[in-house]
Amino acid sequence: MNNGVLPGVRFIATPNCDWRANPADVRLLVVHNISLPPGEYGGDGVIELFTNRLDPAAHPYYATIAGLRVSAHFFIRRDGELIQFVPCSKRAWHAGVSIWRGWERCNDFSLGVELEGDDQTPFTDAQYRQLNALIAQLKLIYPAFDIAGHSDIAPGRKTDPGVCFDWSRVARPDLIK
Repeated sequence: MNNGVLPGVRFIATPNCDWRANPADVRLLVVHNISLPPGEYGGDGVIELFTNRLDPAAHPYYATIAGLRVSAHFFIRRDGELIQFVPCSKRAWHAGVSIWRGWERCNDFSLGVELEGDDQTPFTDAQYRQLNALIAQLKLIYPAFDIAGHSDIAPGRKTDPGVCFDWSRVARPDLIK
């Protein structure tokens, strides 16, 4: 990993990040879903949101989120393409008000991965393959971390990755050799 960026991954820098108190303190991978416009796939809406270039006039929904300053470390498109926005050594702004196993402020110790999708649509085989490959690669750098959904760390506030996300298809880091 070069400066927190995984080799061979398309990197698009976002200003929506800051420094971690301890860059080596990664204990959690948070799985999210996102599609912009909602329920539509393949466009540049997510990239534009994460890089603060979302045009509020391009879609009625965009006007409601144009002021958001959010990001994730990784984004996995429906075809399995992996894009990195934030170096792993930095804190992405994906978790919001959150708690995991008694630790608050999950952005401080987590990596965020967004899957292109929504709560009602099953994810693709390519996305599960890429997510599992990402988990295997991250395990080499961070030997022990948990995996949780956004809904697990922000219950009542968030629902993603949603009921269509098949947790049985996700490799547990402690089982990857």
